[in-house]
Amino acid sequence: MRALARCVITTTTMLAQHRLRQPTRHVGDVLHFADGTTARVYRETVAEEPLVVDPAVLIVEFRLRWVRGNAGHAAFRAESLLNTPLFAGFPGFVSKLWLAHDENGVYRGFYQWDGPGSASAYVRALWWVLAMVSVRDSIHYVVLPGLWRDDLLNDPSALEAVASQSHEWWRLTQVTPRPHPSV
Repeated sequence: MRALARCVITTTTMLAQHRLRQPTRHVGDVLHFADGTTARVYRETVAEEPLVVDPAVLIVEFRLRWVRGNAGHAAFRAESLLNTPLFAGFPGFVSKLWLAHDENGVYRGFYQWDGPGSASAYVRALWWVLAMVSVRDSIHYVVLPGLWRDDLLNDPSALEAVASQSHEWWRLTQVTPRPHPSV
């Protein structure tokens, strides 16, 4: 609870100082995973922080307990912006790609952290909050130390070296950029 309270206070300060941004560079991109699922990026949150010295990628997945149908998923995506204070102020947070539900109703977050320990601490601190709203046993995560999120988006084959199986829910295999309107 203390870590979460500190995070909310830090996020509030970051918002007041305009140190959180929501760029649209990746919004609309479709991420493909080794388990055969795909998910579209619907939001990006980026902290303006000092230089990252110990990069780590965190990928989290969960299935929400009461969200069903197109209207339910649309309502969650709209409401999810209110969840920003629950993660952006954690030490080491750099960025998050918010992924819409996949074909199985599973949501993912695709994060950049400064330090794998910081990424793991965030997951441990927030696990109980996510557990209250998620289907039992649907919450999973993986921390990938030494990796940059944008490098993986540009070349997902970099994950083949760390993958142990071909069906990992977290292993990015391809990124389909959003279609750009013709000029």
